[in-house]
Amino acid sequence: MTAQTLSPETKTRLETVSVATLATALYRRGLRNQVIQDVRPVSCKGRNMVGPAFTLRYMPAREDRNQLQEFRNPDHPQRQAVETCPPGHVMVIDSRKCANAASAGDILISRLMVRGAAGVVTDGGFRDAMRIAELEMPAYHQRPASPTNLTLHEAIDINVPIGCGDAPVFPGDILVGDDDSVIVIPAHLADEVSVEAVEMTAYEDFVLSKVKAGASIIGLYPATQEANLQEFAAWRIKHNR
Repeated sequence: MTAQTLSPETKTRLETVSVATLATALYRRGLRNQVIQDVRPVSCKGRNMVGPAFTLRYMPAREDRNQLQEFRNPDHPQRQAVETCPPGHVMVIDSRKCANAASAGDILISRLMVRGAAGVVTDGGFRDAMRIAELEMPAYHQRPASPTNLTLHEAIDINVPIGCGDAPVFPGDILVGDDDSVIVIPAHLADEVSVEAVEMTAYEDFVLSKVKAGASIIGLYPATQEANLQEFAAWRIKHNR
């Protein structure tokens, strides 16, 4: 699946649902490990990041291969990834769950944004995180990291299957990030999961309104009493949901 084959309808649905709800929908399909662990937004945007994955993989650095002059190489994989990530995609970086050195900084992330990327995710850290936080494009990391990635990591491959925060990520999988976390949806499941998640969200919004009004969760969440389902049907009509 590419940015061109992620339908506008599916993208719109995924922009309206939470990562938590999507995690439940995937769990129903036997997928337990799709949330990228220990990453959080550099700054909250109040909207979802949605796009197909374009990946960058790091490996442990070997000192003779990772001096500062490596960044002068126009074919350096980190630089090439920034310059070739297709518009509408999310760059997903496997930094070995290590934030002791940076996956990238504000200049590269700004370039990624200007080129039209939908977002960027690393299971490591970003340097210049305070400036990345000011960008319009969503960015997710483990924590700020000042040392250059060359000190610990070598960018080694582009757009291959990776692990990011213990989640498997294949190129073209759909990434969804909210103000809590990020989840990876296998590309072939994106359409059906987005539809189910919208339905789940409607019911959860109904439940929350009831709970705030004093209702018990017994028979309501989950819906095991027919009266609650009937009231939900009326609520949907009233609220155009």
